[in-house]
Amino acid sequence: MTKTRMLCATALLAFSTLGASAQILIGQTAGMTGSVAASVNETIGGANLVIDSVNAQGGIHGEKIEVLRMDDGFDVKRASENARVLIEEKKVLALFMSRGTPHSQAIIPWLDKNDVALIGPSTGAMVLHKPLQKHVFNVRSTYQREAEKAVQHLLTIGLTRIAVVYVTDSFGADALEGAMTGFAKGKTKPTVTIPADRDKPDYKTIVPAIKGADAQAVVWIGSGVAVVDGIKALRAAGSAAQVVTLSNNASSGFIKQLGEASRGVIVTQVFPNERSLGHPMVKEALALAQAKGQSELSPAALEGFASAKVLVEALRRAGPKPTRAKVVAALEGLRGYDLGGGLEVSYSSTDHSGIDFADLSIISDGRFKR
Repeated sequence: MTKTRMLCATALLAFSTLGASAQILIGQTAGMTGSVAASVNETIGGANLVIDSVNAQGGIHGEKIEVLRMDDGFDVKRASENARVLIEEKKVLALFMSRGTPHSQAIIPWLDKNDVALIGPSTGAMVLHKPLQKHVFNVRSTYQREAEKAVQHLLTIGLTRIAVVYVTDSFGADALEGAMTGFAKGKTKPTVTIPADRDKPDYKTIVPAIKGADAQAVVWIGSGVAVVDGIKALRAAGSAAQVVTLSNNASSGFIKQLGEASRGVIVTQVFPNERSLGHPMVKEALALAQAKGQSELSPAALEGFASAKVLVEALRRAGPKPTRAKVVAALEGLRGYDLGGGLEVSYSSTDHSGIDFADLSIISDGRFKR
């Protein structure tokens, strides 16, 4: 057995909860450990609210849902190999909630080869929307929309000297394009754009570049710990620049990791305020969370909740004894499915984009506020 396969087998043993009664197998590969673990595990918690509730009521057409989870440590090669194992060896019906842009891209060949749907990838990459990926069904809004909104907000409140730090991978390039659209609409340009390595960002270069540009604000495009450490380095260097980052960092874990440096950081959001109790989707999710002894939700948990609702609806529509092809067909036939409060998901054979919603929140007193 190769080292990669040994890692996959170990991860499957650690993260699978397969039981003898499971009849509908769904696969997931994501960074359950590593730099994005806090956010990933909160999305899983949100998804489990839906899946556990459905299973407690007898499942789908009498069959319970079981999610086989494999940790890829936010490594692209491991994500691809995990997808192969789940699809070709474990024979899962569909994949669910992968994390990361290059990681999700690496999964696509296995989806296409085996006619398997990927539902609710936890990334807003435009590359998963256009051109159409036959087997990818997005739920959340795009990073380009978020980044554009972030820049427009900063310009609207009078901050014109804006730096952009972007991770040098497909996610970073994608979000940077959205930010540049925001600048173009504001008839201006960023003060400086600074590339950052995904695995080993050089803060000794990045932070002086931000300060040297006398930036009033920074749009920081990156993931988890890399952004946390960057913001801390920026504050340690004496910069009070307003920082905005994207919804991939919209987790309670992100706030905890930032500690005192979290105050005032703006994070874009792709779902309604998790404390908006008048919103039907939030109300439903919170009721299920409270039944499990959880007092509140995070934005990441809401993303997982929404994606799981789409998964469950697709399985219902696929009918008894669903096949991979029936799941794909059910998804492409989904029209105006209301997640709650008018957040509708619609797909077709030419559009797999899901909802289109973007908002902003600011971290204050250890919480996201809007």
